[in-house]
Amino acid sequence: MKNLNRRYFFIPAAALTLATCLSVSAFRDPEAPGINKVQHVVVIYMENHSFDNLWGQFKGADGLTSANKENIIQIDAEGKPYNTLPPVPRSSAFPTNLPNTYFNIDQYVAADQATPDVTHAFYQEQMQINGGKMDKFALYNYTKGLTMGYYTTAKLPLYELATKYTLCDHFFHSAFGGSFLNHQWLIAAASPEFPNAPENIKAQLDASGKMIKDGSVTPDGYAVNTSNSVNLHPKGANPATLIPNQNGPTIGDRLTDKGISWAWYSGGWNDAVAGKADPTFAFHHQPFAYFTKYAEGTEERKKHLRDETEFLEAAKKGTLPAVSFVKPIGLENEHPGASTVTAGESHAVKLINAVLNGPNAKDVVIILTYDENGGFWDHVAPPKIDKWGPGTRIPALIISPFAKKGFVDHTNYETVSIMAFIEKRWGLKPLNSRDQHADPLSHAFNF
Repeated sequence: MKNLNRRYFFIPAAALTLATCLSVSAFRDPEAPGINKVQHVVVIYMENHSFDNLWGQFKGADGLTSANKENIIQIDAEGKPYNTLPPVPRSSAFPTNLPNTYFNIDQYVAADQATPDVTHAFYQEQMQINGGKMDKFALYNYTKGLTMGYYTTAKLPLYELATKYTLCDHFFHSAFGGSFLNHQWLIAAASPEFPNAPENIKAQLDASGKMIKDGSVTPDGYAVNTSNSVNLHPKGANPATLIPNQNGPTIGDRLTDKGISWAWYSGGWNDAVAGKADPTFAFHHQPFAYFTKYAEGTEERKKHLRDETEFLEAAKKGTLPAVSFVKPIGLENEHPGASTVTAGESHAVKLINAVLNGPNAKDVVIILTYDENGGFWDHVAPPKIDKWGPGTRIPALIISPFAKKGFVDHTNYETVSIMAFIEKRWGLKPLNSRDQHADPLSHAFNF
């Protein structure tokens, strides 16, 4: 099922009536009181894989065999197809003459072994997507042909759960680029402001908007690539490059204002704030810490930012807050280069089972998704909304007694659809137009 020309109102083409076009906010109306049965939402936020990279072989999904040749064949800087995929540098595991198409990674590097990382950054992803042609992923990539690799879907630790619940195959990460920015969009649906950033970390663009020099901050003062906060950062970080406190609204603020309990649970959090961070703890994976309200020493940080061990304990006891965000540590989050697919997904299964085997299972919605595609190719062109995104297609799995069983949901969603679902459930005011118009997972449930 293709979505290349669909307007981004997140409504299936067959349902595009005049009424729905005029009022996307109708999704917010309490027309389905069954949603109020949901008492707990758990968001598990994994790392860096495209849909085709993991779930491209899933039966019934818009996967690898649905791809058109023109979206598969990668082209070089002159616009010509590569004879073979450009070799993966600094790795002897992969052949140097891989055909110019997608290939199975498992035959060269097992899923329980680490692969090199793949390029995923704000400007580079836009160039990789190439206006929806999806044909420059190998060109704008420091691991070259590795971008075209995929894993054997049926061997994934999450595979059995996917066959039992709902797998979304048109779910896109909300902002172009990497982990840092998409964590911000998960909770704030906005990019952090860094108005007085040093010139040496700013990107430079030509008159047409093409990148001349890469940087972590846009010319107009938004932090888009990996940046740390003045509130939480590695030892020895350059103070001039630390993002100042942010003061925009977050989904956490909306929940607090309405008296709804919530927490961000992060693997390795307690050690990090104690000054002994694990080497794989990612400071830029802690989005709430960028905001004044959750700065070091505040009561809100103490109340809402917690260690993943507390999540497992709460799941076992049945004392989960209404909304939980769970961020595994580097070795367990599936990020190429640090984690492995097997280790990351096995940990995710552990988190999911902790909830499903606990007292909160009867009224929970678990949403497992990825912060971004990690630079891996996908054949489906993302819809166009604004200058921020959305980016490439990523997996999203919805596990719940209310989720449709054994169902592949072809509806267009994006990262902030999670926020939209939380807003719909608890009657919260949207943060901005982006989450206001995002489809709140409207076809994934039997409400």
